[in-house]
Amino acid sequence: MSLSPELLLHGYSIGIFPMAEHRHDPELFWVDPKVRGIFPLDGFHISRSLARRIRNCGFDVTIDQDFAGVVDGCADRADTWINDELRGLYQHLHRSGHAHSLEVWEGTSLVGGVYGVVLGAAFFGESMFSRRTDASKVALAYLVDRLQQTRFQLFDTQFLTAHLASLGAIEIQRSRYRSFLEEAINAGADFTAPLSQSADGVIQRITQTS
Repeated sequence: MSLSPELLLHGYSIGIFPMAEHRHDPELFWVDPKVRGIFPLDGFHISRSLARRIRNCGFDVTIDQDFAGVVDGCADRADTWINDELRGLYQHLHRSGHAHSLEVWEGTSLVGGVYGVVLGAAFFGESMFSRRTDASKVALAYLVDRLQQTRFQLFDTQFLTAHLASLGAIEIQRSRYRSFLEEAINAGADFTAPLSQSADGVIQRITQTS
């Protein structure tokens, strides 16, 4: 199956997403889970240790400064579903404003990040990576804060992992997910809105809403 960027976005709009079996597999297939992982935007869990990490890690956080680097970081593992076609499609969506990244830096080194696709007020989280302890948790905390502040309604994680569950992600049935999805994609949000995302501000806002 070969996809156009337009068909890819249509898939997201109806609740399905593509994957490859592995990095070198040229074939893509659609996935439509019976239960879907989501992050309630008022339910992100910041433990005391994570709060200390966010305050003291010395990381810098940016958005859309190295989208390709984040995608490549996510694919840089022994078992990945991101093949060359998907990498190219996400790059196309990024150039058209439908995909965004959040980067975590240690000095000039990209040490973590997360990227996803955006339709309306829905953020479809695709993948994340970490090259330093807790860098992906820091990325998720900053991402949730940005989604809250810019009026997103849905943060889709596709699947629920133990790592995501420990931070507050949950599973919902497909029918409920599609109801949330329809409402979210018909609303408006601006992922790139200029925000002040200081460490203390992120912790305070998330703690107040969770």
